[in-house]
Amino acid sequence: MRALVAAVLGTALVAGLAPPVAAAEPRADLDVLFVGAHPDDEASTLSTIGQLGLESGVVTVTRGEGGGNAVGPEEGPELGLLREAEERKAVGRAGVTDVFNLDRADFYYTVSSPLTEQAWGHESTLEKLVRVVRQTRPEIVFTMDPAPSPGNHGNHQYAARLAFEAYTAAADPSRFPGAGKPWAVAKLFTTGLGGSGTTGPDCVSAFTPDEPTDRVWGVWAGKTGPDGKTWAQIEREAQREYASQGWAGFPDAPADPAKIACDYFTQVASRVPYQQELRGIDGLLAGAVPMGPTLTATADRYRVTPGERVRIDVRSSEPGEVELTAPEGWTVRDRTVTVPADAEPGKARIGAALSTGDRTEAIVEVVPPVVATQEPLPQVAQYQAWARETGFPDRAGDVLPVLTVPSGGTRDITVTVRNESPVPRQGVVSLALPAGFSGGEEQAYPELAPGATHQVKFGVRNTDASLPSGKDFPYQLVTSSGTTAAALEVVPATVIPRAASAPAIDGTAGEGEYPADALDISARWEGDDCESAADCSGGARLSWHDDTLYALVDVTDDVAGTKLPTADCKRHWRTDAVELTFDPRGKSENTSSTYKLAVLPSTSDGGPCAFRDADNAQGPAPGVRVAAQPREGGYTVEVAIPMEQLPGAVDPASLGLNVLVYDSDTQDKTGQTRIGWSTWGGVQGDPYRWGRATVDGYQPPPGRPVEPPEPVLPLEVLASVDSPQTLEQSLRLGLPPGAAAASRPIHVRDGWLYSAERGTASVFAPDGRHVVDVVPGRTRLPAGPVLVGFTGSRGGTAAAAG
Repeated sequence: MRALVAAVLGTALVAGLAPPVAAAEPRADLDVLFVGAHPDDEASTLSTIGQLGLESGVVTVTRGEGGGNAVGPEEGPELGLLREAEERKAVGRAGVTDVFNLDRADFYYTVSSPLTEQAWGHESTLEKLVRVVRQTRPEIVFTMDPAPSPGNHGNHQYAARLAFEAYTAAADPSRFPGAGKPWAVAKLFTTGLGGSGTTGPDCVSAFTPDEPTDRVWGVWAGKTGPDGKTWAQIEREAQREYASQGWAGFPDAPADPAKIACDYFTQVASRVPYQQELRGIDGLLAGAVPMGPTLTATADRYRVTPGERVRIDVRSSEPGEVELTAPEGWTVRDRTVTVPADAEPGKARIGAALSTGDRTEAIVEVVPPVVATQEPLPQVAQYQAWARETGFPDRAGDVLPVLTVPSGGTRDITVTVRNESPVPRQGVVSLALPAGFSGGEEQAYPELAPGATHQVKFGVRNTDASLPSGKDFPYQLVTSSGTTAAALEVVPATVIPRAASAPAIDGTAGEGEYPADALDISARWEGDDCESAADCSGGARLSWHDDTLYALVDVTDDVAGTKLPTADCKRHWRTDAVELTFDPRGKSENTSSTYKLAVLPSTSDGGPCAFRDADNAQGPAPGVRVAAQPREGGYTVEVAIPMEQLPGAVDPASLGLNVLVYDSDTQDKTGQTRIGWSTWGGVQGDPYRWGRATVDGYQPPPGRPVEPPEPVLPLEVLASVDSPQTLEQSLRLGLPPGAAAASRPIHVRDGWLYSAERGTASVFAPDGRHVVDVVPGRTRLPAGPVLVGFTGSRGGTAAAAG
């Protein structure tokens, strides 16, 4: 890492840094803070952050060590140092100088928030974020989407959840009392719009949220910024700083104002009054910057049934009379609102206005007296519980409940019937299934007391095997008193036959080696559309013999991507590659209990290479044999995978399977198109949406463990005390590196480091980085001007220079 560190240090040591100030008061005071998971997560908001013209900062939970690298061989901590430098340059174009890293691992792509929590740890990471919020005192926090929507990165989900929780915890003196004085953020927003909008200056008001009660503000990127450029242009130049992620070649932003879009922000929570009719930046900032009086309205419960009453608690820092307003037909008396008996299900806003003119709203959801819900996916169930437990119940329904059905196959669907009303209820429930499915016939449920539940099981069959994967098929669950929405998804299914003899691994299909027809792996799941079948298409054939799986994948590809050296046989999405994925029991929540094999058909050294990625034990692939046959206009790869290498015994009736192809037509280590068998956004990290295979006639050997071993996650990270650019910021702001607690003060003088506690120092000197054991008192440092990152024996950190 020495060369890269030297480049990052640049002239800092030559010119000298500001002298350290022991135990200084923090000098960070922000108006806006963005919370993301990786460098570049904030990139789509920079036009807005720049336009605000406020003191803004960015929290990045990881340094993106698990991402690709289109500019060099760096990975792990070295890549983290590179990506941090890219981020600081990028956000600097929007006037941001403060980037706070929480030193957590970007272990690999996953759509699982639970796996992210396992890797990061909840309380310790939340404490770090709360510390940053209390140190920087922002009025507004922007963050990402916390919901497990298809394709939403699990790290993004979890970073957003931490931001939601920090909004509450940072203001609570009983939470993390050692992390600074409490601070109450005024407003919390997620980025993006769930709905439709337009481009041009009218986009600030010409948009329609999917959920009518969402409070959304748009900020147009077409306004002129520094040097006469539009903010869309400035944002695009910032995005190009992320060269390691292949963004350097991003096209120019539109020059035509009518084609420039808005950034959208959806308000999640507010402690201050707000005015929905104010558009653009004025509406976004109203009541928060500058900070005005506080005003909140909260319903005593979120879910209500027609005819019920709900009490609204209004709290304000200013005196005044309160007037409530409710939807048409609702009755308001003092602080109590009555829902009409004929109210339609859905969310509703109840306005609260002070006689001072300040206004806010409470939100409730009207539900039928009896609600039937389809069983949620595990990560969706976890999200729903999290939203309710952390005080954001209106977000619990963000994700439509979906379940997959094998093409032409069946599955059981468990439906939970709940009595939401204050009186006992009984009746029937049925599924109004979409065309191509059967099995939703009416079933009775017994009398249920208020709040009681009962489960009913339906056997559902896909009767139309021509239905495609990659889309939802919505339907209604119907009870005696109402309906609720859900959806089914079709995943492809196949039978893996037994080969008469073990296939020879030579890149060709020998007689009898692959008895079944080829799977069509030509459907796009991410990236650009294939221009033609010659551009990208393919087929895959599978078989098994003894205790080994075999696959022969034929890909049509008229333009080859970068040939990587064998030593760089990793991060296959940067070039042409095939990925084979296996979920031994067909029930994994995330890929940490699966087997994923990536194959590069050719390398700059000659032949193919194979490795495991983002699975139970990524890295080398023991026992795997691979061959490839490149040809004009494509290639064929063939692999043999010992089933003993899979994480758990294969269930021959329910093997999760996918075959994915990554297509690159450039020499810049970037991919353009992804195609495959079972195709959804982010499907490589979502085993629930892989296809299903029956391994015909196979039985695993007796005694083979069924449960997967504990996953081996790549958790090596760059610590903030090992980042010169972070240390410089720490000195400038008077804050400990890495959002850690402060160690005892340290300082540098006359070539010595003075410390009151034992610890370890990363010392950056003209000749490179040194790791020095520090003892109480003084410790000799390398010669020359130095920059020091210190970790004390109790985990606290500090920075010094001299």
